[in-house]
Amino acid sequence: MHNSDDLLFWEQQRGLIRSRKGGWIVGKGVYCHHYSLMDELIGRVSYVRVMVLNATGRLPGKRLGNWFEASLLCTSWPDARIWCNQIGAFGGTVRVSPAAATMAGTLAADSMAYGVQTIVQSQQFIQQALAARRGGQTIQEIVEAEFKRKLGKGYVTGYSRPIASGDLRLPAMERIRKRLGFAMQAHLRLAFKIGRYLDAHHGEQINTAGYLAAFLADRGYSTQEVYRIYASMVSSGVLACFADTDDRPAEAFLPLRCVDVQYTGKPRRVVPECVDEGGRS
Repeated sequence: MHNSDDLLFWEQQRGLIRSRKGGWIVGKGVYCHHYSLMDELIGRVSYVRVMVLNATGRLPGKRLGNWFEASLLCTSWPDARIWCNQIGAFGGTVRVSPAAATMAGTLAADSMAYGVQTIVQSQQFIQQALAARRGGQTIQEIVEAEFKRKLGKGYVTGYSRPIASGDLRLPAMERIRKRLGFAMQAHLRLAFKIGRYLDAHHGEQINTAGYLAAFLADRGYSTQEVYRIYASMVSSGVLACFADTDDRPAEAFLPLRCVDVQYTGKPRRVVPECVDEGGRS
């Protein structure tokens, strides 16, 4: 960390872009974390693996890259009832650009209620839970402590869904994990145990955020790295919903009549006559 009052530091930053990631050396090539983009990555490494490289500085192997790709497919699908996707759909129906609609929908998913931040929170929880478990706490004590931290609201991030019970993506991701040969390690094993306890006592089950967070914690990814990797995870579904309404007549997505809006304010009334300070109307 630098001292914000140290003028020498700021003078050293003037007029010079510094990068630990890479860049284009004119006449020589493009480099990404010391890899030649043209000679070593293009045609040999998937887009997702390069994206993880850009986010973390580490290039995942092909096997883990395939897992990342499957996980990203699971986090976004083309259903305009989903909040962020609906923004994309409205963008299409009012004819904004594909980039504007996709970015707006993606930004809407940067949320503590759903989207990428739920994975970050889930990872923070499962890492703390594993430390507590190794320290001798029972699963019941871990869950009750988390309930207390949430002001007694009775939910644990990574183990609840607002609409449906259960998560159809988990069997698919478990199938991929086993097919790719990844062993179930400490965080994921504990995550399933907590899920079984919550299901038995509170009717909640582990969801995709909880699953992905535990798997990635077992692979040594930090919460900051996970946030970066999944920052745009909903963009595919948002774009699909944009394209769907953009291909239809303009403004045809969820149109409303005035009577569709239920007004619950004060009843209709006469506006008082304007009276000036002298009492004249």
